[in-house]
Amino acid sequence: MKEIGEKLKEAREAMGISTSEAAEDLKLEVSQIENLENGDMENFKDIYYLKYLIRDYSKYLGLNKEDLVSEFNEYLFDYTSKISLEDIKQAKELVKPEENVVKSPYTIERKSKISIFTYAAYIALVVILVLILIFVIVEFTKQDNDDNEAIVMSYVTK
Repeated sequence: MKEIGEKLKEAREAMGISTSEAAEDLKLEVSQIENLENGDMENFKDIYYLKYLIRDYSKYLGLNKEDLVSEFNEYLFDYTSKISLEDIKQAKELVKPEENVVKSPYTIERKSKISIFTYAAYIALVVILVLILIFVIVEFTKQDNDDNEAIVMSYVTK
């Protein structure tokens, strides 16, 4: 990692650019540029962010970004291959149980709970249907009574 940082620092100094100017152009903190040039990988929380920072900084300095990213990938491979199996097992034990894992809304099993609003909607629907039924029955009986009166009146007048 130090070799990558040295290449970046040499390129920046050869161009006559200060760390503050580079940080301003890349919208970074000066400390990030300094940590990158010093090879202080521990000061970066995210490896992927560091990788993209190397890519963007090398592009800014006119260096071949693919070569530096490949060199960083090789460094990471060498760095991680030196981790002992015991350390990996200990890291796995530190992982929290799965119950605290945030699940995707697409995989969450939803319990079927009928809310009070759903009950109220069902009751309102039943009341409306009953009122419509009563209205229809009243109208038909009213029409039947009118028809019966007309029939009676026709017999009476004959």
